[in-house]
Amino acid sequence: MVIFRSSRIQLTTASSFCCQDITAELQAWIDANGIGEGVLVAAGQHTTTALVVNESEQRLLADIQQHFLRLAPPGLPYQHNDLHLRPDVPADEPRNAHAHLIALMLGNQLSLPVVEGKLGLGRYQSVLLVELDGPRPRQVLLQLTGVVV
Repeated sequence: MVIFRSSRIQLTTASSFCCQDITAELQAWIDANGIGEGVLVAAGQHTTTALVVNESEQRLLADIQQHFLRLAPPGLPYQHNDLHLRPDVPADEPRNAHAHLIALMLGNQLSLPVVEGKLGLGRYQSVLLVELDGPRPRQVLLQLTGVVV
């Protein structure tokens, strides 16, 4: 039987720039739905987060942060950060143009294979939510299509 399911993961990130491994949450949701073969689509619900597949190793994650903050440093004079020139800006609006630019480079949606009930990831691969403007509550939309075992 083919099924189609949707859900959301809700989490709170720990810092302004961090990579949070959500692989276990995704696998638990696949397990709960009994999918044997299929596809999981994960879509971040924010313009200042990204979703990537990479190794969840602390020194590499520090390198990733350093690399992207060199490409889009927070302190540059971005037009998006000229809050006084933008209409209807809330009082708590952050100056976060750098986070939007990094999110554009990384992407915010993944299609992941499900094979024999498991995410089709390689030995060192994990699914990471990359927070670029936190800490904040965040959501990832999940859609799962597949064959029930």
